[in-house]
Amino acid sequence: MLSFNRTRNQPRANRSMSLGGMDYVDPKKKSNYVGKILMAGALTALCILMLRQSTSFSTPSAFSRREAGVTHVLVTGGAGYIGSHAALRLLKDSHRVTIVDNLSRGNLGAIKVLQELFPEPGRLQFLFADLGDPKAVNKIFSENAFDAVMHFAAVAYVGESTLDPLKYYHNITSNTLVVLEAMAVHGVKTLIYSSTCATYGEPEKMPITEETPQIPINPYGKAKKMAEDIILDFHKNSKMAVMILRYFNVIGSDPEGRLGEAPRPELREHGRISGACFDAAREITPGLKVRGTDYKTPDGTCIRDYIDVTDLVDAHVKALEKAMPGKVGIYNVGTGKGKSVKEFVEACKKATGATIKVEFLPRRPGDYAEVYSDPSKILRDLNWTAKYTNLQDSLQVAWRWQKSHVNGYGPALATTD
Repeated sequence: MLSFNRTRNQPRANRSMSLGGMDYVDPKKKSNYVGKILMAGALTALCILMLRQSTSFSTPSAFSRREAGVTHVLVTGGAGYIGSHAALRLLKDSHRVTIVDNLSRGNLGAIKVLQELFPEPGRLQFLFADLGDPKAVNKIFSENAFDAVMHFAAVAYVGESTLDPLKYYHNITSNTLVVLEAMAVHGVKTLIYSSTCATYGEPEKMPITEETPQIPINPYGKAKKMAEDIILDFHKNSKMAVMILRYFNVIGSDPEGRLGEAPRPELREHGRISGACFDAAREITPGLKVRGTDYKTPDGTCIRDYIDVTDLVDAHVKALEKAMPGKVGIYNVGTGKGKSVKEFVEACKKATGATIKVEFLPRRPGDYAEVYSDPSKILRDLNWTAKYTNLQDSLQVAWRWQKSHVNGYGPALATTD
């Protein structure tokens, strides 16, 4: 029988051997060193295995995977007035919602309201990001499995657009291109685009139909039309489902009082007439400034089509339901009836019960005399029609929120009756 054991007459010196100026570790030391490395590797592998078996590590986020029967909607600008109301409706309809907003115009308070209403995992997430950052946008799309995008995010004041047009072209047109590119790269097939009647400019004939020529007269309308053109050009060689909603002047708030309109104080001068009326009624401002009394209208003030925000988000939901791959739908979203600024002010006085001092000023640059919609196409195609068409009623709903949120979404202050 062969034996592989042998004895040494002299013990091996416990030293390194030098050869050619290099030290070579003694085999016993080398064996110990390698063993330590193997032990450290084994412990590391065990830790990784344990982490992977834990729920937080092994279970992907609900937002990162598609789920049968659940539509995951990215709502850009979801911290804003219209976007937050749309997110609320989508959540009520059991959709999964991701809100992306840089909070330059939106309110974190609106996000907190939505999170409190829908705290269940996998229902709502908020991501702070700027759509002007392509890397950030691409990262969001790569980490989330979106089925559709509702693109609300935009600066949206006509007067401000005439003072700072570059902001509008960048924020609206350029940022829409970034979103569209991300959708194309990551295979998101449905886009509901928030556009505006400002793309029509000042048409010669009323009411405005979807075939009315688009000749915008201010940077806001021009930037929105450019964004529409980009979407339509891309769609020519795409299977994407696209819905473009051109809506008119938005008023009102959530009937249950959970959300409302809270523009930043520095933007009051550019804001919606409803906000200006409420500020005057609460005596935040000394009165209401009406710009332009010499238009070719019955009472000399501008005529607008006022659409309640609840109706508006309903139109978005119906557009989402009816969106078809490879098809484009373009719709006006309005009541089909115009009201003058003077009529609006009288309705606001009745809704608030306040005495509002009105100051009449020259026209605001970029404004147009008369704009109201023909909503017959959206009724025919999407079975949508405005339900909240009483101006005073919509203002009363919004006024209730304003009275209970005199500091917007910030800390509560004393209310003014």
